[in-house]
Amino acid sequence: MKKLKLTDIAKGGDSQLIDIDVDELVPLPPPYDKAEEFPGFKQLTEDQRERLVCNLDGVVSYAALPKPKNKAEEKKYVKQFISGLKKLLSKENNWTFLQPLLLSLDYCAQCQTCCDACPIYLGSGKNDLYRPTYRPEIFRRLVNKYIKPGGKLRAKLTGADIDLNWTTITRLYELSYRCNLCRRCTQACPMGVDNGLITRELRKLFSQELGWAPKELHEKGTMLQLDVGSATGLRPNVAIDNLKFLDEEFTESTGINVSTPWDKKGADILLIHSAGDIISFPESPIAFTILCNAAGLSWTLSSEIPGYDGINYGVFYDDVQLARVATRHAQIAKKLGVKKIVMGECGHQNKALMTVADRMLTRELNIPRENVMTFLENLVFSGKVKFDPTKNDFPVTLHDPCNLVRNMGVVEPQRRILRYLCPEFREMTPHGIENYCCGGGGGLSVMSDVNFTDWKVNVAGRMKFKQVLEAFADHPGPEIEKYLCAPCLNCKLQFRDVFEYYGAKEKSNLIFGGMGELIVNAMAIMKKPFLSWEEE
Repeated sequence: MKKLKLTDIAKGGDSQLIDIDVDELVPLPPPYDKAEEFPGFKQLTEDQRERLVCNLDGVVSYAALPKPKNKAEEKKYVKQFISGLKKLLSKENNWTFLQPLLLSLDYCAQCQTCCDACPIYLGSGKNDLYRPTYRPEIFRRLVNKYIKPGGKLRAKLTGADIDLNWTTITRLYELSYRCNLCRRCTQACPMGVDNGLITRELRKLFSQELGWAPKELHEKGTMLQLDVGSATGLRPNVAIDNLKFLDEEFTESTGINVSTPWDKKGADILLIHSAGDIISFPESPIAFTILCNAAGLSWTLSSEIPGYDGINYGVFYDDVQLARVATRHAQIAKKLGVKKIVMGECGHQNKALMTVADRMLTRELNIPRENVMTFLENLVFSGKVKFDPTKNDFPVTLHDPCNLVRNMGVVEPQRRILRYLCPEFREMTPHGIENYCCGGGGGLSVMSDVNFTDWKVNVAGRMKFKQVLEAFADHPGPEIEKYLCAPCLNCKLQFRDVFEYYGAKEKSNLIFGGMGELIVNAMAIMKKPFLSWEEE
């Protein structure tokens, strides 16, 4: 495997910096240990290589990266990048994360302790490009050279000189989307350096200064959400019609009256799902409807744009977009006159609205907010709903969404639920705040441009899939039904890609879903199982 120097990032022009060798990736347990049985990476066509910027690792996450037509245009990009660096380091422009960014830039000891904490670095077979310190150290050197007084001379004298050119900039852009932002590296750092934050700030620079952002996060993400109502393109009337149809369908299949309330003013709770669940995983919002109604709660959904979609992709790449979405959610809650907002099963939704949004939701917009796991824990143990845990008598393991667990510290509520309702619950190793990211964190789960999905399922999600399989090592085959509880929309989207790629349902009879579905499956009044291993 090629050993990289930091200065390599600026060299080679259009040529790839590294190649990914599937045989060097960390091995998976049987029956997934034969790499030749799976599709591998799609190679770019000659036409694609001519049109697209593909100078990092053979993977393209953003097909719209520009190629400068001449030296003047290249200088324009360099000038914009330097302008963005200056803004990131100024109090006036970086009102969200300036202090932790400065601390992380100043105090890295280059001890590399964080490397063995990174699931992408480990899953790649310890490919140097994915080392969690590689990208931040390049960023740090660029700041020292181009922003600090006397930086260019100091860079030459110390040997820390990295050229800033079109190659450097485009490789850094792609490299900023080879990180889950899971911040496992930060947890391992003895100095508290946040390499995930540095990566996120780099993404912000590209978005806010150069206008470069993955289409799935920006134009088909926050922009679509604010204009239409949902990052999925789901319009208000369609969202209502979809859930009304699902209400009828599940009323018939469960024998329980399923009725989702909309726009109920003065309700105690405004529940905000991710619209992707309504489209892709409808069992999740329906499970919440069944649970809330069975417990006799006063609650509602909102049909106002974007009140029925809690996704906030701005948390991954752009502070301005994050603020726009979070503010709209608070305004909708205030207009309805609810007592609090409860966020659905979406890790980054909970982080964006509960922690980051605290910097902007002040005074009348500081609506009380509750994360989904404490809400479900209180509901389950309230005594308002009766359960029969024997209905969940199959092996269950829990995936910890990074933003909910490691970043917010919500560890035990979901475990108390599973220990009570799932007799065969078993933990992964590691778990809790030490969990591995699903591989789709940081917005990666929704990104699928060109051949990016191949990288997600082969590299980014490899360590997580490995530990899921190891959690069920006592039942590796298809004879026993097994359930992976993944209480996060983005995680489920990633698991859908991974499970489909490796054939996990066929080989291991393994399915995934949320927490709400498991809870409803154990309700005493359920005449038929809510969960199904049958193919749709």
